Amino acid sequence: MAEQSNTIRFDSAWNGIISGDLQAIKVAGGFQFVEGPVWDRQRGYLYFSDIPANRIYTWSPQDGVQLFREPSGNSNGLTLDRQGSLLACEHGNRRVSATDDDGSVRTLVERFEGKRLNSPNDIVVKSDGSLYFTDPPYGLTHPAEQELPYQGIYRLLPESGAIELLCKERNHPNGLCFSSDERILYVDDSSTQDIYAYDVADDGTIHNGRLFARLDPSFGAGVPDGLKVDVRGNVYVTGPGGIWVLDPAGTPLGVIRIPEVAANLGWGGDEHRTLFITATTSLYKIETINPGIRHGN
Repeated sequence: MAEQSNTIRFDSAWNGIISGDLQAIKVAGGFQFVEGPVWDRQRGYLYFSDIPANRIYTWSPQDGVQLFREPSGNSNGLTLDRQGSLLACEHGNRRVSATDDDGSVRTLVERFEGKRLNSPNDIVVKSDGSLYFTDPPYGLTHPAEQELPYQGIYRLLPESGAIELLCKERNHPNGLCFSSDERILYVDDSSTQDIYAYDVADDGTIHNGRLFARLDPSFGAGVPDGLKVDVRGNVYVTGPGGIWVLDPAGTPLGVIRIPEVAANLGWGGDEHRTLFITATTSLYKIETINPGIRHGN
């Protein structure tokens, strides 16, 4: 293992992840707790949440930080659907919502089998338009508020409104993302240091859940949270000490050190090589060699 000021290298393949020892650049700060970065390539800016502030912001190189939506329902994870609407996991409202081009906000799902969701956390859109999201209890203020006796991973079909429980075995499922061919769904559990992989069947259900990787908590503060994949199949996850990068077999390649505890990440920019990181009170970016895969918009 080789450690420099800004990176930790476990494997020589790390040289194909970032050039040298690039430092994460802080592009905005002064927030309460930021999450959910997602790049809108049509509009050329990044969306991100400030959960306690009850706001969604945008950031662009030209205009800096701009308020997009307030209140946001204490939104956490964000993504874009195939039509370009912004999808938000709202802790406060315990729902998944969509904000359309005209600014109107509509509920996509807030209940399963008649019971309120816990607090939807993170979300990803499959190429067929279906939405996959996690539902841990982090947004609940008291255990008595929890109506469902588990923390699920769900699939939502927007056109019909049908919602399906895919998995209820994880303790606190959090970040999730697809492999580039959408045959694997990665989900991490923030109550542990574990990342799981599931096979995605042709009908969209998930099977064969198995441990993909376990992060080492001795590297610093943080737990597995945000998850993304680059075009070569490498998995990027916020975790102890910064951004962990794992190869497609789950072998750790290295860690990108971040000055604050990182919660989530997402690619953007013209070539989709700029990795944006939401970390506690600030938004950071770093340039990667491989672009990230695109889902949704």
